[in-house]
Parts: sequence; C-alpha cells; structure tokens
Amino acid sequence: MANTARAQISHWLGNTTFTGTSGSTAPVTNPATGEVTGDVALANAEDAHEVIASARAAFPGWRDTSLSKRTAVVFRFRELLNERKQELAEIITSEHGKVVSDALGEVTRGQEVVEFACGMPHLLKGGFTENASTGVDVNSVRQPLGVVGIISPFNFPAMVPMWFFPVAIAAGNTVVLKPSEKAPTAALWLAELWREAGLPDGVFNVLQGDKLAVDELLTHRDVKAISFVGSTPIASYVYAQGTANGKRVQALGGAKNHAVVLPDADLDLAADAMVNAGFGSAGERCMAISACVAVGGVADELVAKIAERARTLKTGDGTRDSDMGPLVTAAHRDKVASYVHAAEQDGVDIVVDGRKVAADGGEDGFWLGPTLLDHVRTDMSCYTDEIFGPVLSVLRVDTYEEALELINSNPYGNGTAVFTNDGGAARRFRNEVEVGMIGINVPIPVPMAYYSFGGWKNSLFGDTHAHGTEGVHFFTRGKVVTTRWQDPSHGGLNLGFPQS
Repeated sequence: MANTARAQISHWLGNTTFTGTSGSTAPVTNPATGEVTGDVALANAEDAHEVIASARAAFPGWRDTSLSKRTAVVFRFRELLNERKQELAEIITSEHGKVVSDALGEVTRGQEVVEFACGMPHLLKGGFTENASTGVDVNSVRQPLGVVGIISPFNFPAMVPMWFFPVAIAAGNTVVLKPSEKAPTAALWLAELWREAGLPDGVFNVLQGDKLAVDELLTHRDVKAISFVGSTPIASYVYAQGTANGKRVQALGGAKNHAVVLPDADLDLAADAMVNAGFGSAGERCMAISACVAVGGVADELVAKIAERARTLKTGDGTRDSDMGPLVTAAHRDKVASYVHAAEQDGVDIVVDGRKVAADGGEDGFWLGPTLLDHVRTDMSCYTDEIFGPVLSVLRVDTYEEALELINSNPYGNGTAVFTNDGGAARRFRNEVEVGMIGINVPIPVPMAYYSFGGWKNSLFGDTHAHGTEGVHFFTRGKVVTTRWQDPSHGGLNLGFPQS
C-alpha cells in the first residue's frame, strides 16, 4: 500500500522550523518508486526577508563570540554528524536516489570540511611586524563578512553545503542555505544538528524555494556573499546578478570531464576507473567522467573491458543491494535518454544500452542503466552537452597531442584524468592540460578539504574555489592595523588562569 502521509518540509530560522506565508509548495519524490513523499515550501519575498533578517540579527553576537567557543560548536557538530551519518545518508537516498553507500561517502567527504573548519583559530591567524617604523607596529586580521548565502544542487544535498557552511560559520559569518527543492530534507536535518551542537539562534538558516528564493538572496542588501554549485547557465546567471548587486560570488558550474587512456596504461585499471567514475551516482556528479579518450590502438580492448564491467552492474533501489540507483526525476531521466536516442540516430555504436535496463525497484522509478557509447565525435550532442547521467562516451584519437587539444578546446575545465604508466607523460599532461582538477590514474580527482575545489573556464565563475584556504579567504576580508603607543598601559592584578 502506498504511503499517503506526505511530509511537510519547511524553512528554518531562529533554530526552529518556519512555515512561511506563501502557501506554495512543490512535490518531493522518491526516485526509486516515483511516489510523492513530501511537499516542500516555496518561499515568497516576505519569507525570504524574514529568514535573512534572522541571519542578520544573529551576526553581531556570533562575530564577537570567541574563536575557541565558535570552534567548540563546530567540534560538537562534527561529533554528532559522525554518530548519525547513517541517518543522513538514508535521507539523501530517499530524495536523490543514490545508493546508501554512496550517500555515506558524500557525508564523509563533507565531514572532511567540517574537520578542516575546526582548525579555524590557526587559519585566521594574522601577521604581526614589530617596529615596522620606530615605535610603530603593524598587524593584519581577517574578519567575517556578515550574512552569506549558499545555493546548493540536488545531487549532493549534504556534501556541497558542507563545502561552504562549516568554513563560513567557524569564521564568524551567519548562513542562509537554499537547498534544491528536489532534495530539501537533508538541510533541515543538518539545521537540527547545529541546534543540538549549541549553535545560537539565527546563525544557520534554511530558505526553501525555487528561483524566487534564489533571486532574493542575489539582490537582498544584507546578503554579502553567495556560494553556488549547479549548471553552467545558472552559475553564469548567479554570478552576473550577484556581482551586479555588490556581492562576493563563487559560482561553480558544469563540466565535461575527460579521461585520457594512453597506450601504455593498465587497461584493467582504466576500465575499472571508467565504470566507477562514469556510472557512480548514476552519473549525477559534476566530477563524473563522461568522455573517455582512447589514444592509439587501445580503444577496442578498452571498450570491451568497460562493457564487460558495465553489464555486471545492478541498477535498483538505493536501499537494496544495488550498484547504481535511479535518476532524480522522470523529466531528467527522459532528458538523459534523449541524448542516447540522438546518438543512435547519429550512428554511434551503443555498446551498452541503459534504456533496456531491468531495475530492482519500483515500476514507476526513474530508471536508466549504464550506457556506453563508442565512436563518438566532438560535434555530437552526447559529447558537446553535459548530460549528467550514466552515459559514457568513448572518443578515439591517434596521439597524445590530439587528446590534449580535444580537452583544451572544450569550454569546460572542471576535472580530468590521465591513465598511464609513463611518469614523463603524466607530468607533461599535468603541466599542459587547461583544467582545474587533475587525476593521474585517479578518475575522480576531488581534492581533500585542506586543498580547494574548483575548475577553470566555464566550470567556474569568480576567482575563488571552495573550501581550503581559498574558502577561508572567500568568507573573510582582511584588515591591516598600524599602531603606535606613546606609553605602556597598566592593568590590574589577576592571578587567575587566563580563559577565553
């Protein structure tokens, strides 16, 4: 019997849920069954202003809270998240569709940024120069911006927000998170965890909604910075609107990630990597490999090995014993399938056809199995567009130089990989390729939290990447203070041990 109890998913401000006044909602669906499981509130302007006002009111007190106390809250959040991450993973699976083990991996990668933010006292240390001039000292400090907005996509409802909000909060900012309306519940779960960790009212807020909510964040005068992850057209829009309204913006866009397989590569390793990076999370990753560039005479053997592995994958409900789950919506599943139809009409060899998958899940689930396309050309839509699904295209070139030119001429520059046993070739590729994140025999080169995440070209709008030291700099601004004291100051006696 279908579950008729639909969850009502609201906003969050003042450390509690907030229904809002718009009355508008959007359905939230379980992709493995097609069942509508909830209704998420869609903010109007009044709702957005109230949530932003909550963050604005909380900023002075949080900014002036000592670093040690702010860090203690982040540490507590980290411990609670570690204890309960299975629960969060199951929420992600129920709304996005990825298998639970993959959702757990998402939470773990997000937690790395939380752990990085626990080191904020060190990360915010300024410089000091004594006697820069006679009797004059100079020091630098970094201070928080104020209210910051985070606009996150459906495919990583926990990890992508955690790329940003731990750093922002630890640095002394207050946050308004606008999650995807397709996967909104994880944001409220994280908000409740922050409350339990001791975060004061108004420091972390959730604004549910669609484009109207996004536009309010982009235009509201109290929002000082925007962090965004999504498709390139929307990233371009967010960057243009945000900067036009005087905001600091980092907008991470789309991708067309290539993996180059050189003739000397271990083809079994490369084939495993292509399957893992092409079909994990049903290809709904901005770091997924969607274009495999086979160099020289390796293509036939490589394609055969990839196909052999792809056919063993089990597509089904992410809560069951499955390797790959459904796509997020029926509309998105149909769009991805349309690229396979177009490739078929273009004469591409469909080696593995995911349209024929027999999925272990609901009849109305949004299923499309692993799909392998061979003899793809650069003028075909299955190559030119970011498909964002389980479709791996194989392009054949004769030389390393052709492979490099193919990648460097692509408008995207998010991630890439090379598979080779030749250290000189790998070093040359690392130096010459025009892409922001590079893997050498690593198919998904997502940096650790203490490095920064971000691509080049149309994969990033703005100059600052996510997390790492660039993330700290994005959520703070610098001051330089020049000081001269004519006489030493005197304080009273206090023999107690200094405390924060």
